[in-house]
Amino acid sequence: MGRGFITRQVERLDQIVGFVGRQIAWLEFALVGLVAGNVLGRYFFSAGTIYLQELEWHLMAVLALIGVSYGINRGEEVRVDMLYAHYRPRLKALVDALSSALLTAVALALAWLSYKYVAQSYALGEGSPDPGGLPHRFLLKAFLVIGFGLLAAQGIVETVKAVLRFGGATSSHQLGTQQPELDNANGK
Repeated sequence: MGRGFITRQVERLDQIVGFVGRQIAWLEFALVGLVAGNVLGRYFFSAGTIYLQELEWHLMAVLALIGVSYGINRGEEVRVDMLYAHYRPRLKALVDALSSALLTAVALALAWLSYKYVAQSYALGEGSPDPGGLPHRFLLKAFLVIGFGLLAAQGIVETVKAVLRFGGATSSHQLGTQQPELDNANGK
């Protein structure tokens, strides 16, 4: 099992997270339409429904849980660069490797703990406590496992990329990922 195998698997994980994130992003349009419909219905027709209001926060939760891993996948996560910006490339790679490894461990722990929470919700047949609310609350809770699982997968990707950068890899081909901005920054 050489570096080529590992980089191919890392690239595959990276692509999976990116694909899932792009598909889930379409829910934003549904969420905007749902909120607009709820507001219009409530103010113009005095017709608000509990299940549509609950569906709003269900969609928001799914977008947030998947969006975190997708943001990291796209390199659009929030960073505080006051010190990091002045580090040398190898120190940046070391900081990235350690922080990504910690992220992976935390995400795996949260996915594991969430699984038990989802299983309990399923076993109880949990639904909304509000009359007229949505049933099957375990479906929403399942996105805890999916979201943290994708976050752990992206954490693995980022850890491997940082370790390879620490070892001297400079292009996206050497890192096993497709990042044209990395190649452009290195003059490739």
